[in-house]
Formats: sequence, C-alpha cells, structure tokens
Amino acid sequence: MKKTILTGIRPTGNLHLGHYFGAVKNWLKLQNEYETNIEIADVQALTDNFDNPSKVRKNVYELAIDLLSCGINPEKATLYIQSQISEIAELTVFYSNLVTMARLYRNPTVKSEITQKKALFGNSGESVTYGFVGYPVSQAADITAFNGDLIPVGEDQLPLIEQCREIVRKFNNIYGETLKEPDALLSTSPRIKGLDGNEKMGKSLGNAIYLCDNEETISKKIMSAVTDTNKIRKDDPAEPEKCMVFYYHKLIENPNLDTVCSECKKGARGCVSCKKELINNMNKFLEPIREKRKYYEKNPEIVESILKKGTEEAKQKAKVTMKKVKKAMMIEY
Repeated sequence: MKKTILTGIRPTGNLHLGHYFGAVKNWLKLQNEYETNIEIADVQALTDNFDNPSKVRKNVYELAIDLLSCGINPEKATLYIQSQISEIAELTVFYSNLVTMARLYRNPTVKSEITQKKALFGNSGESVTYGFVGYPVSQAADITAFNGDLIPVGEDQLPLIEQCREIVRKFNNIYGETLKEPDALLSTSPRIKGLDGNEKMGKSLGNAIYLCDNEETISKKIMSAVTDTNKIRKDDPAEPEKCMVFYYHKLIENPNLDTVCSECKKGARGCVSCKKELINNMNKFLEPIREKRKYYEKNPEIVESILKKGTEEAKQKAKVTMKKVKKAMMIEY
C-alpha cells in the first residue's frame, strides 16, 4: 500500500512563485507516488484573522483554484477544508491534555511569535492568543487524523513535527498503541527570494509574483526588480549572481541562460532588455496556469464539487481514526 502524505496550506491569499517552487511543485510529484491529503487550513488561518472571517472564506476558494490550476489532481489527491472535519477539533482537545504550557512555550515557532508580539505590544505578551500557543497541538491533530506517514516540511517546521511525535508517544504510552508516529519528509526546495532581493517572497513584503498575475502586472513588477547596483550604464559589466532578474531567469529555466550570463558579465546586455526577456518567459511559464484558472473561475460549481467530495473523503478517513482514539480512551459510549 502507498504511504500517506499529509500537507496543508493556510488560505491567506493567492499563491505566488515562492509557494509554487517551495511546495506545490513538489506536491505535484508526490501525488503520483503517495496517498496524498492536502488540507486547506482555514482554522489555522483564523488564528491571525479571527476578526476577518470573510477574508478567510474567500481565500479558501481562491487557494483551491490556484492549487487545481497548478495541476493538483482531485483523482490523485484529497483536497479538503480543515474546518469541516470536526474530528480534527476533537483530537485537538484530547491532545491538549498531553502537552504542558511550558513545552508549548519552548517551541521555537511559538517563542519567535511571542517575541514579535512583545516587541509590538510591550513586554506582557498579552496579545498572544490561546489559539496560537496551541497551534502545534492543532497541527498534531491534522496529521494524526489521517494517519500521516510522511509530512513534507522545510527545516523551520521540524520542531512542529517533533512535537507531534511527542504527543503520539505520550498518547500511546497512556492509552495503548493507537496512533502512528509521522516522519518528516524534508523538502530540498530552497526558499524563493523576492523581487527586491529579500530572502523571502511574501505578500506583506510587496515583493511577490503571483500565479494569477496578468501580463501587465508581471511587466510592472519585473521592471522594478533589483539588479546589480554596480551596473550604472547599459554597457557596464555586471555580476549576474547579484541580480534578481538573472535569479528568476534561472528559476523558470530560461533555455538562453548561458547567453544571458555571458552577455551580462561582458557588459553586452542592458538591464531593460534582460528584464523584457524575463517578462516574456515568465508569461509563457505562467500561461498554462492562468488558462486553467480562467476555466475554474468560469465554473465555480466544479471547484465547490471538488472541495465537497474531497472533504467528505477526508472526513471518512478521520472518522476511522477517531473511533480508535475514543475506544482507547474508553469514551466510545
């Protein structure tokens, strides 16, 4: 039998190149090799947007369209909405008894967020919600509800997987062998840089190219991309590795890459012409995704049907786990 993959993404906005190359591209491969479950984590999105539920609801469908447009196949992967799986919420409550507050506060992700909150709102840390502090517990429920064998993650998420493993071990030690310990499937994909050279591409940073961006938007964004600051005049030689335009040429695998590099170093290529070449190639790269997006936007009932079917399938899987958990805890009244 195929091993089970469990992964997810929060519906906080449209997908950009960072999401695609950092995660989605790998999911397209994994869906052919594993029993793949992809969670649209709307409950987790509400930890930061609890006062703006309409935004989260809209983004659930936007995210689903983006994933389907990229090639996530509902016949190969189960795409579902987290909030509709009540078993996840139940497991979160049960697991909360197995984790101390001290352990949660030691989690690097939680510690980092608390530090940020204190910097913004003073030293009390009162702006940190119960929902955020308990996020690792909720994630453990996400994983174990579907008996996840492998969890695709970056290095920054390894502490969350380890906390999940701790919860599973404690549950099994108290109630008997019931749950499966997941393993991390460490991603080899690098974090994608932003147009401004920032190490992270993100919506809040205003440096992202979105998969749904139209040709005009792509043109404006790439024309503003950071290049080698030492290149003042058109015929000045430059260092391609210091140029974000060259970075994106490599990212989307421009077949003319060697020429771009050589001409740039010799000062035989101006930044404007180089950017125009990237604009052309970027639009070619995104066009198949855009075309699929148009199809789903014109047929929202298809998207709703896919989400409904996937969520129903996911719920049936979670019910099997919940039955075992309640029996082990002696609460299967």
